[in-house]
Amino acid sequence: METATLNKPALTPKDFATDQEVRWCPGCGDYSILAQVQKIMPTLGIPREDIAIISGIGCSSRFPYYMNTYGMHSIHGRATAIASGLKAARPELSVWIVTGDGDGLSIGLNHTMHLMRRNFDVNVLLFNNQIYGLTKGQYSPTSEENKVTKSTPYGSIDHPFNPAALVLGGDATFVARTMDRDVKHLQAMLLRAQAHHGTSFLEIYQNCNIFNDGAFEMFTEKTTKADEAIFLENSKPLVFGAASDKGVKLDGFTPKVVSLSDGQHSIDDLWVHDESDIYKAQILTRMFDDPKLEHHLPRPFGVFYQSIRTTYEDMMAMQLEEAKAKKGADLDKLLRGNEVWNIV
Repeated sequence: METATLNKPALTPKDFATDQEVRWCPGCGDYSILAQVQKIMPTLGIPREDIAIISGIGCSSRFPYYMNTYGMHSIHGRATAIASGLKAARPELSVWIVTGDGDGLSIGLNHTMHLMRRNFDVNVLLFNNQIYGLTKGQYSPTSEENKVTKSTPYGSIDHPFNPAALVLGGDATFVARTMDRDVKHLQAMLLRAQAHHGTSFLEIYQNCNIFNDGAFEMFTEKTTKADEAIFLENSKPLVFGAASDKGVKLDGFTPKVVSLSDGQHSIDDLWVHDESDIYKAQILTRMFDDPKLEHHLPRPFGVFYQSIRTTYEDMMAMQLEEAKAKKGADLDKLLRGNEVWNIV
């Protein structure tokens, strides 16, 4: 660790806080996310000057003001593009992208999906509150159907995006989900995302207590959390319930909830999670039922999928080295390409 080598004092969460007044609504879930990011940062052993946080536009995008690192509050939907350019030019930096369901999945969706396929080694934190908070409560790309908002007074007729399924379809190499009110799980997922070499996509359920309060209370409240949320652990069966008495098994390709206390099923019958299985990961992301329905599947939290694929900046560096190694390379010829016409 560089700080130890230079005999500098170890960093603390306070070292990552700025002197700026945190200007989110009291009770906003963003406060929790900020606190957990500041807590895990000192454990990474990365100097603050080697960390950059890039955001777009939205409530979440005020994040760089409150982190004592380098950063940029950029333009609507383009944080992923700007961060890609930064990582290409400065691959040694730890680059974090903070975005929201509006910023990253509406005007910025195109850039988000291209980031997934390019696989830059950056970390995407997508705050999902299922509403446009900064502009005062319009429905967003993740708002549920029939959502009544200022822009949809008779209820939204749009079908919502499922962020985890969306980016998995874009060949993301790390896809996970967590929530603002489970601070231990949030910290664990932040560390897993940072440790991944490639683009990590972490969806964070974040409560907007002003314009969409309680959107995720089924998954966060003590009285319902155990029965509505299922926490994924690699190589472990899918068990949930207040008494760990329920599980999920696969009937062909269809996930089904079974009881572990009725004598008909045991833990050996359950689906065992494998983070490297792209096919089962797609099934997991589709466990996206409305929790208000009588018969529904629990909502998964944790790492859905992780794989290793060469990053864009690594491939670019290799290509540049190969070009430099070719003695006598003619730059003009390279720029012209192979298709040249002689006009006579």
